[in-house]
This record gives sequence, C-alpha cells and structure tokens, in this order.
Amino acid sequence: MNVEHLEITQTNNTSSVFFADDSDDSRVQDEDGQQLRPPAKVDMSAVYKFLGARTSQAWIDAAMNNIPLIIQDHANCEKKAAGTAMNLIFRYEFAHDLQCKLAQLIREEMLHYEQVLGIMKERGQDWMHLGAGRYAKGMLKHKRTYEPAAMIDVLIIGAFIEARSCERFAALSHVIDDARLSKYYRYLLKSESRHFEDYLALAQSLSDTCINERVDFFKAIESELISTPDDELRFHSGVPI
Repeated sequence: MNVEHLEITQTNNTSSVFFADDSDDSRVQDEDGQQLRPPAKVDMSAVYKFLGARTSQAWIDAAMNNIPLIIQDHANCEKKAAGTAMNLIFRYEFAHDLQCKLAQLIREEMLHYEQVLGIMKERGQDWMHLGAGRYAKGMLKHKRTYEPAAMIDVLIIGAFIEARSCERFAALSHVIDDARLSKYYRYLLKSESRHFEDYLALAQSLSDTCINERVDFFKAIESELISTPDDELRFHSGVPI
C-alpha cells in the first residue's frame, strides 16, 4: 500500500463504507455538558484497506458482554497514547513537524481520556486496575533498535493502533445498546481515522526510502494478533478463548 495516497474521504468510490449518525439527536455531551457533534459521515474504506483483518464476531460478542471492561481499557488506551506522544516530543525535540503533530495528538487524546472518564462517572463505574494485553507489546518487540528506524517503526505501530481503534469503534457503535456510548464511538471515528494517517505521514517524513515494506511487515503482525486466540479481553485483543 502506498501510504502517501491514503484517503479517508472518497466520495466518488462506490465501494466506500460510511458510518453516519442516523438518530434525530446527534449530539453527545462530556461530563461538563459540552456539546460534541459526531461527523455526519466517515468513510471507513481506507481504514479497512489499511488493516489486514477485520474484528471477529467473537470479539464483538465478548465486548458486548463486558462493556465496563472495554470502557476501562479504552480510558487506559487514551492515556497511554497521550503519554507515548509526550515521550516522543521530549525525545525528538528538533523535529518541528513531528512536534506540532504530536502536540495536537496529545491534546486530542487527553480530551478523549477526560470524556471517557465522564462516561464512567455517568455509569457509576469505578476505576479499576487493568493490565495491558499482548497487542502493543506484540508489535513493539519487532521494533528496530537504531535511529531513525526505531522511531519510524514506533510511528507505524502507532498508525496500526489508531486504525484498529477506529475499526473497533465502528464495529461497536452499531451493535451496542447504549445510545450515549454508541454516539460517542461514532464521534471518535473522524479523529481516530485521521490519527493513523498522521502517524504514517510522520513515519514517511523521517525515512529516505519508501516505508511500504515496513508497513506491510507490521500489517502481518497486527493481523495475526487480532485474528488468533487471546486469553485476555482488551480493546485491542485477539479472538477470545
């Protein structure tokens, strides 16, 4: 896949897959009452093309039966994403474009974290410790150890995490029986789909050669992690055992 030509809005593509808010009240609120309007439509075809596998029905079924766990792990993921981006800002302080993109990403991830905390408060859900699953570690163990290759790999891995998040928000939004949560997941689709493209663009900007081969390498690894049995249910886990 040529990462320089990924498009999220493909209005002329008849095979595009759109997710729209079809309810009369398309607004959701954070815990402070701020109004957040989900995008009218988000074309998911680029996300689906980028990923090597779709989420299994078994994972969707397990997630539906464990919504509090999924919400908790979602909060963890938003916090970790912001923390990872902050670490990168300090480590690569002379890369101007990278700094600007990461600063924007940190703001968005922390806003999402705050919003998920608000949803937990609404639901009367207490915070609980939830250990990390195998997903991110399963990709990071293949990261190269020299620069700038290590940074390129981290950004590519970040792209897959964001794309998978987007795909799972879409999958859950149409089956979950909580209208508030369903609307919120649809609201997140636009930013998550943009984040994966941002990570890819940053990775390519740091490389003197095309990164497609490396993207394909991690695509196979990510697909295996999602498609094989997993004994822990997490937002990015594999097929539940």
